Amino acid sequence: MPALCRDHGVDLARFSVMSNDVRANTMLPARREPVTLTTADGLRLVGELALPEGTPRATLVCLHPLPTHGGMMDSHLYRKAAFRLPALADIAVLRFNTRGTASEAGRSEGTFDNGDGERLDVQAALEFVTARNLSNVWLVGWSFGTDLALRHGCADEVQGAVLISPPLRYSSPEDLAAWTKPLVCLVPEFDDYLRPPQARERFKQARIEEFAGAKHLFVGYTEQVLDAIVATVAPEVEVPLPRVWNGPAEERRVTIV
Repeated sequence: MPALCRDHGVDLARFSVMSNDVRANTMLPARREPVTLTTADGLRLVGELALPEGTPRATLVCLHPLPTHGGMMDSHLYRKAAFRLPALADIAVLRFNTRGTASEAGRSEGTFDNGDGERLDVQAALEFVTARNLSNVWLVGWSFGTDLALRHGCADEVQGAVLISPPLRYSSPEDLAAWTKPLVCLVPEFDDYLRPPQARERFKQARIEEFAGAKHLFVGYTEQVLDAIVATVAPEVEVPLPRVWNGPAEERRVTIV
């Protein structure tokens, strides 16, 4: 950890040395930088890239839930992925606000376009990780973000997709049929839109992982979801991930706008 702080400008003074449970607001050390993604239609999208100390084992491009219902780059699973996975699993995490979406980091330009114009947002994110030479790129969509992944994410540089609570509301059977890359669906037992039996019927080519007792937002299931993501994109990493961190960490509360 000292090398991370010395070589990459992590301000260790912001962190307290701790050996405690990793909690909802625990932010572990990483190389974090605000980023701006520029779309083909000229919009500037707000985002953050969190990198591990060394070469990433995998790169997650996070596509957030429906912004008209509160989805954004700080939606809790993505915030916690960015706070934990660089340190615990050597995984890079890119999260960003799609067009017209706001978070504590700022508002992306443009307006919500029902998943159509967002094609250019996904494209901009993939161009960004390619330009940064980040490899083993996986899309991680949640709710509306799974529709964006299915509709717009089957690109050459993408290894596969992890779909969290996929509703199949903005995507079509044709979009799903076009996917030839690995798909893993994390499906809550009590999802509002698509429960495990229906998911198995609709996602013939996907691996379905059922989460007993969980609902659409996966409140209380963060550790299990992150373990499932890591097991998919970096199977060489032992899961479950550590629940205790011995080293510098910060308690970071995010303002939900």
